[in-house]
Amino acid sequence: MIISTDLANIASPLAALAAGLISAVLYGRKRRWIDAALAGVAGATLAVAVADVRLPAGAAAPLAVSTEAGRISASDLYAIPAASSIVLSGDGVREAEWRDLPARPLQWKPAAADLLWLDFPRSMSVGRIFTLTVRRSSAPGQWRLQLLAENKQVLADSGLAAEPQLSVQWLPPVAETMVLQARLLDKSGKTIAQGPVPLQVKDAVPLQIQGRFDAPSFDARALNQLLSDGGAVLDWNVTLGKSITRSETARAPLVAANAMFVDAAYVEHLSSAARAALLAQAGKGVPLVVLGGNASDAGMWQRDFGLSLRQQSPTTEKEDMRQFGVLSLPPAQLNPAESVAAPWSVLARDGRKQPWLWQRGVGRGRVVWVGVADWHKYAISAPHALALWWQSAMDLIVLDGVQKTVWQMSDPLPVPGLRSEVCAQGVKAGTALAAEGYAAMALAARADKADAVCAAFWPQKAGWVKFSAEGMAEQGEEYVYAAGDWPAWQKALRRDATLQYAARSAPRAAGQRADATAAMAEPNASAGVADGGNWPGVRAAGVLFALVLLALWWREQRQIGGADDRL
Repeated sequence: MIISTDLANIASPLAALAAGLISAVLYGRKRRWIDAALAGVAGATLAVAVADVRLPAGAAAPLAVSTEAGRISASDLYAIPAASSIVLSGDGVREAEWRDLPARPLQWKPAAADLLWLDFPRSMSVGRIFTLTVRRSSAPGQWRLQLLAENKQVLADSGLAAEPQLSVQWLPPVAETMVLQARLLDKSGKTIAQGPVPLQVKDAVPLQIQGRFDAPSFDARALNQLLSDGGAVLDWNVTLGKSITRSETARAPLVAANAMFVDAAYVEHLSSAARAALLAQAGKGVPLVVLGGNASDAGMWQRDFGLSLRQQSPTTEKEDMRQFGVLSLPPAQLNPAESVAAPWSVLARDGRKQPWLWQRGVGRGRVVWVGVADWHKYAISAPHALALWWQSAMDLIVLDGVQKTVWQMSDPLPVPGLRSEVCAQGVKAGTALAAEGYAAMALAARADKADAVCAAFWPQKAGWVKFSAEGMAEQGEEYVYAAGDWPAWQKALRRDATLQYAARSAPRAAGQRADATAAMAEPNASAGVADGGNWPGVRAAGVLFALVLLALWWREQRQIGGADDRL
């Protein structure tokens, strides 16, 4: 126990003690010895109750906590706030459980285990490639990863490899909600692990694209074909000669264009006023995408767009080619430098970390420079790879702003009984969240989710759960795994969350060590207060003070009653 001797801290206890002693003396002068004793006890207990009496930091005992069952027992949950540290056994618990506990220094040494981490999109559009990646903590030998359909048919197989991480890809043919299976096999064909892989395949949101080109090229033609095959609504115009143009009228009205594609020649041939109008249109939120392959007027780009272009080598070296898997594309003849100056910045790099896509913000929109060319050469030799490359480019350029309301299910592996979280982007805080079979919930703002509102959700059983909220364009769906699904993945998630909790507790442990050092160096200094609370004797003193005052009041009432009777 450490009692502060600082004058500001002891003034109140001394005043209480003095008041008790004075009262005891006054009662003693009247020979009321019992009352005098009670007054003295009252003053002493009140002084103790208001004194700065605390447990020194670290005085509470460490708490041994077992998580062998994957959960923390109720008794340990109540005991952790009063503990100085936690001695943990097992794999820890998930982040949802650690989040509710105060930070405590953690002593933990996890046992060696074969852990798994799965990474895959839960939702995607038709026409996109589904990629499943499985990582193991250790790969002692060759193994393979398979993706299975709901009827157990093998959809994709990685082949045998001794790598710690394997991936498979599959192109979903139709839009539907499904639960696939992933299976890990050793080199002899024995199953290492198997479990569900939920996937929602949705109808693609049709893009609305404007295209304006002043120099006909095979690249623009190939891009037109890719967009058409993807169901985009196109308003396309290509100048073939002085008075000859090729136009493609949109099959449906362009209510809100998602992007405007132009070649550099089209911008260079515009008047200054027309270029300013083009920038103003981009500033309203429609991305302006410039295919830079035929740029020739570096001065104009510097003057009107703030983009500094430099001439590429006329005999492009092989190492200057931009690499995208099987695609090898030459840079545009005029391109920004890698260290481009503000307001421009690099938006994307190739497989060798060379920039090929640049952007700058304009109002609510942006201008994007595509600095590669000759992709049309792969329209026949590698059409699938070309489509995937443009698909990834569209994700960077256009699709960020296509959907105004989006569901966000960030929990990688929801299980029954453990808190999960449902978030929605594009609606206001306080919006009601409904799920069939569950009590009504409300979406609330979160400090770590600046662009979304969220609600806590406790799944009751395994399977798909559908959510709806006013203002959301479509229903949200989350798959709840069974408690026994993917045990090695669940164990890995518990260990990851426990490491995060240990990192959160580290600053507190350092603070406790600093407080202990200061207390040893300066014996009269106030010690840090342990989170266990005040010394239990302080609370007992408060109760005793109340009882003593009650006894004094009762004796005073008897004295008054006796005097009245004598009168």
